[in-house]
Amino acid sequence: MTRINQNSYERLIDENEIRIDGRKLDELRPINIEVGILTNAYGSALLHHGKNKILAAVFGPRELHPRHLALPDRALVRCEYRMTTFSVEERKSPAPSRREIELSKVIRESLEPAIFTHLYPRTSVDVFIEVLQADGGTRCDGITAASTALADAGVPLRDLVVACAVGKVEGHILLDLDDIEDKKGEADMPIAILPRNKEVTLLQMDGQLSREEFQRALDLAIKGCEQIHEMQKEALRKKYSEIQEEVLEELNEFSEKEENQD
Repeated sequence: MTRINQNSYERLIDENEIRIDGRKLDELRPINIEVGILTNAYGSALLHHGKNKILAAVFGPRELHPRHLALPDRALVRCEYRMTTFSVEERKSPAPSRREIELSKVIRESLEPAIFTHLYPRTSVDVFIEVLQADGGTRCDGITAASTALADAGVPLRDLVVACAVGKVEGHILLDLDDIEDKKGEADMPIAILPRNKEVTLLQMDGQLSREEFQRALDLAIKGCEQIHEMQKEALRKKYSEIQEEVLEELNEFSEKEENQD
């Protein structure tokens, strides 16, 4: 893979409105989602998004420890977002950074509105997100992967939560910024939604946008979220279609044995 040297580029978007990685302004990076890859977790998901690799695991609802943290009327949602030491070009310290602590809170607050926590009082739902490789937009990918893992765990949800970032680079509104665009752009706006009703659970912005640019960016982000949402659903369908086929095969084998015995 050819490494992009950001110092060798004066412009991130050419005269044909093509970005340095070959994408159009409104185009997502390639995405692949795998579900149920960790056997010891209640639910799990691995998200490949461009160069990003995000692993999410869910445990719960389960008995909460320590018990004094238990909430009498709902489950306690806890989230831990971590970047591995090898996820970025310069080795990261293994100690949790202030940014990781902040993003753990941001991701938890983005996921919590989708969870029927009142069904499981005095329990916990624990979400763990590991960034294996980072190239911009890891908070959004963490939300998307964690939401898919929650669904895989069978946690009752109002809807899947899906997230995507938009931004402004060289005067253009772009969908799904990578690391170079994020660092060199004029604005970055991560958004998370519940796609069915277009309810926003996360909206942050770093930089400045005019009112018109903000509306265009919001519309573009929702469009991107809807595309990613279809991939989430397809990943979940694929897993449970395979389980259904395995169960049917076992039932057929059992029926054949019964008939042979008769």
